[in-house]
Amino acid sequence: MAFRFAALCLTFSLLAGNAFAAASVAEKTAIEKAYAARRDADNTADITQRIAARWQLLANDPGAPVIGNANGDVTIVEFFDYTCPYCKAVEPRLEALLKADPKVKLVLKEFSILTPQSLVASRAALAAKAQGKYTAYHNAMMRFDGKLTEADIFDMAKAAGLDVARLKRDMNAPAISDQIISVFNQARGIRVFQTPAFIVNGRLLSSESASIDFRKEVAAARRR
Repeated sequence: MAFRFAALCLTFSLLAGNAFAAASVAEKTAIEKAYAARRDADNTADITQRIAARWQLLANDPGAPVIGNANGDVTIVEFFDYTCPYCKAVEPRLEALLKADPKVKLVLKEFSILTPQSLVASRAALAAKAQGKYTAYHNAMMRFDGKLTEADIFDMAKAAGLDVARLKRDMNAPAISDQIISVFNQARGIRVFQTPAFIVNGRLLSSESASIDFRKEVAAARRR
């Protein structure tokens, strides 16, 4: 019986393969597109479920800095890296959104994956929270143009009014390491492996960052 079942499966597979081989170019293209669409839909559904299961931590992570309205009706979660050119390119549009819409909450996930300087910058930025100057420092580093060095990181800290000696001590605290590790685990849990990545009220934006219209995404989130 097992042999017959295996033979039937093999026969069906061969027939299906022969049918695909005999199909026209247009038919093959349609089949491939349908398969890709199904695969993408399954992947989107999986990620959506993963985000929903972790949304409380993603949106209300006590260790993650928040810019905008902490009690806003729309939450944007951003995974970013201070040396990511795409993150820097999108920053002016995010700043404009926050100025124009006082009901948006932006949760920043320091996802330092690109360079060794990325990790230094993230540690310093998170440590700046203790001095109440995270936002100014974050904005300065996001606006920085050029290859980021450790000297640049601490020069900007001084310019932002931070006590640099204290910052250097604080940035090596266990709580800072814990937050960085937590963000890595959060990203892995929702299959985010690059920067920038944006989640709006539980929905991961799939568009290229350059084409994202944040005002439209926020409006759509309010309608859902």
